[in-house]
Amino acid sequence: MIIVLLGYMGSGKSSVGRILSKKLDYNLIDLDDYIEEKENATVKDIFKTKGEVYFRKKEAEYLKKLLKLEENTVLALGGGTPCFAGNMDAILASDNAVSIYLKGSLPFLSKKLFKKKAKRPLIAHIETEELMTEFVGKHLFERSQYYSKAQHHIITDNKEKCDIAEDIVFALF
Repeated sequence: MIIVLLGYMGSGKSSVGRILSKKLDYNLIDLDDYIEEKENATVKDIFKTKGEVYFRKKEAEYLKKLLKLEENTVLALGGGTPCFAGNMDAILASDNAVSIYLKGSLPFLSKKLFKKKAKRPLIAHIETEELMTEFVGKHLFERSQYYSKAQHHIITDNKEKCDIAEDIVFALF
C-alpha cells in the first residue's frame, strides 16, 4: 500500500510522514526530496533555472512512477502536487494508493507559517500575519477542490504530529 499524504504547506506532510512510516514500518519518500535527488538540483533551483512548467512535468512523471511501487510506502507530496497535471486523478486511480488530506484551517496554517516563514522561500517575503492569511487563503481556495478529493481527511489544527499519525492509522486499519 502507498499512503499518499497531501495538503497545504505547513500541514505536516513530511514530519507526520516520518512518524507514520516508522510506526507502520513502511518506506518513506518525500516527493520533493525524490525530485531533487533525481534532478540533481534543489526544487528552488529547478524553478529558477528551468521554470515551473518543467518542474510540474517532472513532478507528475515521478509521482506516476512512485504510485507503481510494490513496497509499503508513505509518500509525502509537495503542497501543489495534487493541483497539476492530473496528479490527483492519478492518485485516485491507483489501485495501490490511499490518499490522506492533512487539513489545517486557514487561521492555524497562517499563524504556523508566519512563525516559520524564514525557512520557506515561497513565503519568506510576507511581512505581516494578515498578509500571510491572505496569501494562504487564496491558495487554499484554489487548491481545496483538489485536496478535498482525498479518500480521508485528517484535521491537524493544534494536534501533535504523533497524534495525527495515530489518526491516520485509525482511519486506515
